[in-house]
Amino acid sequence: MRFPNVYGIDMPSAHELIAHNRSTQDVADLIGADWLIYQDLPDLIEAVGGGKIKIENFDCAVFDGKYVTGDVDEAYLNKIEQARNDASKAKTQAVSAIIDLYNN
Repeated sequence: MRFPNVYGIDMPSAHELIAHNRSTQDVADLIGADWLIYQDLPDLIEAVGGGKIKIENFDCAVFDGKYVTGDVDEAYLNKIEQARNDASKAKTQAVSAIIDLYNN
């Protein structure tokens, strides 16, 4: 995954995703792999879009950055980046811990 899910799944911010803004070789180097390939997105869509019920629109935003609602822009991604990144979560947890200590 290269892009964050913005439709309700709490996941790392884009910069915390290993493949965000990195080439395939960069990711291979980071994980210590000799070789790394990704499944082509059209092949993935074909694999999961068939069967008894044909899926015509498949949300691939986490892979291609094209959000189905059409209203996700860089400003919105930056806003959720601030809310979701690990440093922000740690700060929120620390404040909660202080409040808990105060209340007990």
